[in-house]
Amino acid sequence: MKLFEPLKKIIQTYLPADKIQLIERAFVLARDAHEGQYRSSGEPYITHPVSVACIVAEMKLDHEAVMAALLHDVIEDTPYTEEELKAEFGKSVAEIVEGVSKLDKLKFRTRQEAQVANFQKMILAMTEDIRVVLIKLADRTHNMRTLGSLRPDKRRRIAKETLEIYAPLAHRLGIEHIKNELENLGFKATYPRRYAILEKTIQTARRHRKDMIERISHEIQHRLDEAKISARILGHEKHLYAIYQKMRQKEQQFHSIMDIYAFCVVVDKRDTCYSVLGHLHALYKPRPGQVKDYIAVPKANGYQSLQTSMIGPHGVPVEVHIFTEEMQQMAEMGVTAQWIYKDNGKNDRTTTQIRAQRWLKSLVELQQSVGSSLEFIESVKSEFFPKEIYVFTPKGRIIELPKGATPVDFAYAVHSDVGDNCIAANVDRKPYPLSQALESGQTVEIITSSQTQPNSSWLNFVVTAKARTKIRQSLKNLRADTAIVLGKRQLINALQPKKLADISAEKMAKLLADLNLANENELFTQIGLGNLISKVIAYRLFDETIEIDTDGNPYNNNNPFAIKGTESLLTNFAQCCHPIPGDPILAYVSPGKGLVVHHESCANIKHAKADPKHYMAVQWENADTNLEFEAELRLEILNNPDTLSHLMSVISGMGSKIHSIWTEEQDGHVYEIIVLLTAKNTQHLASIMRKIKTLAGFIHIERNINV
Repeated sequence: MKLFEPLKKIIQTYLPADKIQLIERAFVLARDAHEGQYRSSGEPYITHPVSVACIVAEMKLDHEAVMAALLHDVIEDTPYTEEELKAEFGKSVAEIVEGVSKLDKLKFRTRQEAQVANFQKMILAMTEDIRVVLIKLADRTHNMRTLGSLRPDKRRRIAKETLEIYAPLAHRLGIEHIKNELENLGFKATYPRRYAILEKTIQTARRHRKDMIERISHEIQHRLDEAKISARILGHEKHLYAIYQKMRQKEQQFHSIMDIYAFCVVVDKRDTCYSVLGHLHALYKPRPGQVKDYIAVPKANGYQSLQTSMIGPHGVPVEVHIFTEEMQQMAEMGVTAQWIYKDNGKNDRTTTQIRAQRWLKSLVELQQSVGSSLEFIESVKSEFFPKEIYVFTPKGRIIELPKGATPVDFAYAVHSDVGDNCIAANVDRKPYPLSQALESGQTVEIITSSQTQPNSSWLNFVVTAKARTKIRQSLKNLRADTAIVLGKRQLINALQPKKLADISAEKMAKLLADLNLANENELFTQIGLGNLISKVIAYRLFDETIEIDTDGNPYNNNNPFAIKGTESLLTNFAQCCHPIPGDPILAYVSPGKGLVVHHESCANIKHAKADPKHYMAVQWENADTNLEFEAELRLEILNNPDTLSHLMSVISGMGSKIHSIWTEEQDGHVYEIIVLLTAKNTQHLASIMRKIKTLAGFIHIERNINV
């Protein structure tokens, strides 16, 4: 029972003896079930579920959650079944364990499909019991803590998944301490060298600023004491990954990132928070535009505080977050706070639970509306943590939307019927385009008509899952004759200045055959239902190739046939192959996502010829470009002193920027380096590669294009 002691020590602080006995029974079963199984590190497998249970217990979750954490791999890795667990520990524990278990018995064509299916199951299980995802987050946290025993390529894959899915998920649920740890561990696994350098730099900065931090803390405390305000002053150092992200976004060196440290002032009442803010602004001068009121308008995950940034002694920025006790607990624990505080009153914690549950249910609606599993997970990533904006209805109701949201997103956020009947929008009492992004603070009025229905072209610019789901549902319900009229009208508009009558019967027949459609009415129907993009069809009908902008001016291209409105057609560059001007390219056509441009050799589009409905020819506007595009290189080089600094110097000297760099020591003296950098075209990239070959210790270089 020695392995049980660390967990017992935690649960004794908040659970009664009878519940601890139940947890001990679950430990014994898990220990015996995993007997003879070992982790990659060589440790007995039971050490993993115990560690996961400890993380769950540190969140102060109930005894059922702790028991399920101990048993979370039993169904997957041992002969035990859900029914046996239900008989032994009850229905609730068995269902949580089943919710966390992976879908290892199902057969998937690819590893990616298996991961997506697992994630979909997790989302569905979360809507039934939030404890499923909390255990899943704890499971991922311990796996990230013990990544060292895995192969480098597996470490990178797991770290990427953690930064893209699990850390944002923890943030969306308000569990900041888990989010911060996952981000730091993911950062360390992805960029170990950068992590080490930044960690060392911060340690140095911390020593140098110790006196200044103590002085500011004392001055704040003294000011509040004079005002007879009882408060706790806490220090809060931002985690490494957040500092790294700020450096990347602002392209700054560390010495210019002054705000690595923030002060937290914790008081008893909400009104006192505003009082404290006034006294702080009397003490230090506030920086313009740096005061944020998340008490009146909480963040999507329930976070509340007043935040201000001021100019302190010697011009040092002073960042302060002001909370009540409950707000401060919520800021750290998010949805898990319901297990810490037990009361019957309606408060911000229950509101956070409702927000989380509502968000999870919206993901289920999204899953039911998208065309494929992979489309689902890409949509979820975009849903996870967009920056929020806050806009108002004419009556003053606050509507929270992701950054980039349009009046159509707003309309559906207000009510599905408002979205379905939307015909125009006024913003701050002036007409406003339905496709234009909104900004925080605007007042939005939607003009509706009962004689209208959603337009399939809206799918090209809406950003919220709810809007996309409802538009597709409404389009599916359109009568066939209505869809034909709507689709034909959209195609006629897209063809301007050409006319539908200008299209030869041969070209129309070829297009219909490519799309596997019986006649023109079926074509119009598919456009009207939002399954085909009218602008793309217009190009195909005239055998024209869409030009991909290279000079930064989408309104100025060399194509003799200019489709009206094509400059607003959404275009993305595939992250799997990173095409750049000069590469042969092909576009995947996706209603709602526009064009996704791939290198012709990319493995992900190897079935393009057999699927003309979803792929079409595109070309670069010209080879000379004013823009920068991303390309990925893989190289091997001897591990000499200053290898990396020389490499980065060569790349920057060639007029290229480094977006990311990953290194791994192969056998003690050879570095494998994968670098994501910018290049104007294939000639520019070739010049960079030739220059890299002149470095001392160079062994091999190639471009990564996922062939």
